[in-house]
Amino acid sequence: MVKIDLKSLKLKAKKEVEKAQNLKELDLVFRSYFGPEGKIGALTKTLKKLPERKRKTLGKKINEFKEFFQEIVEKKAKEIKEKIEREIEEKEAIDITLPGKKIKAGSLHPLTLVCQKVEEIFQSMGFSIVEGPEIENEWYNFDALNIPKDHPARDLWDTFYIKSDRKPPKKTGKLLLRTHTSPVQIRFMEKNFPPFRIIAPGRVFRHEATDARHEINFYQVEGLMVDKNISVANFKAILQEFLNKFFEKNVKIRLRPSYFPFTEPSFEVDILCINCQGKGCSICSGEGWIELMGAGMVHPNVFKNVGILPSEGWQGFAFGLGLERLAMAKYRINDIRLFYSSDLRFLQQF
Repeated sequence: MVKIDLKSLKLKAKKEVEKAQNLKELDLVFRSYFGPEGKIGALTKTLKKLPERKRKTLGKKINEFKEFFQEIVEKKAKEIKEKIEREIEEKEAIDITLPGKKIKAGSLHPLTLVCQKVEEIFQSMGFSIVEGPEIENEWYNFDALNIPKDHPARDLWDTFYIKSDRKPPKKTGKLLLRTHTSPVQIRFMEKNFPPFRIIAPGRVFRHEATDARHEINFYQVEGLMVDKNISVANFKAILQEFLNKFFEKNVKIRLRPSYFPFTEPSFEVDILCINCQGKGCSICSGEGWIELMGAGMVHPNVFKNVGILPSEGWQGFAFGLGLERLAMAKYRINDIRLFYSSDLRFLQQF
């Protein structure tokens, strides 16, 4: 005969349920009674072996225990859940007496600061700011600038060409990412008659090996001044004024003869190192001078390509410099890659 002490079983179950600290422990208690290997589960399996009268009596007691057990388990589960909710509320509670968190203000990128300063200075000297597309064609990027396909100067640039299934127009040639902002000058001169003075800031692209002084994309500003009786002396005076204002001190410059297909004569412009004053340091690679830009008097062929006749007395100068080089000289930065690394330790200094 199977006997069951319902009163003792209830007391034991109640004690075990109350002892549970979380829902996982409560589930283990439940399974110990009603799981596949549980006490009541094992007891229920014996019912079929009992006579009908005793089976009914024991079955009734088991059902009563189920109701009791379900009630205390649900009550305990509710208590545990309420406790968890209170802990979450206490953890997430806002203390209105605490001072608010200070929101950190953002700042402009150093290249943006340099570009704004350059534009401000040249505008004060009567220059206008013009812009053009970053995706150019061979005509504006090379041919109109006196760099035809068979010219050896074309090899000076490793260019990012844009692949297209369409055959490019014969006059304009293939599309590419501009290698300098000189095409902006060409586009401007096609639609405007001199005299004028402009600068063209913008991003340019070259297929170069990245190192401390080279990047595949960088920012450049090019200038152009066209009038009658313009000479290198005018260029040097404007450049000296610009550099003095930009670096906020008197800057020593030198012009070295060079070669560019779109200017004649051409020259490189160096400045005495702002950091070491010519003694040699990491900023100037120990040379004492920093190569800043290329410049020269606009080549007559460039004028002819845009419909301006040098025979009418028009002449002018053009120059191009990298904004990164200006920033590196001004802020004593020795690696161009820092501008594009998104390192807050670097950017928050400006």
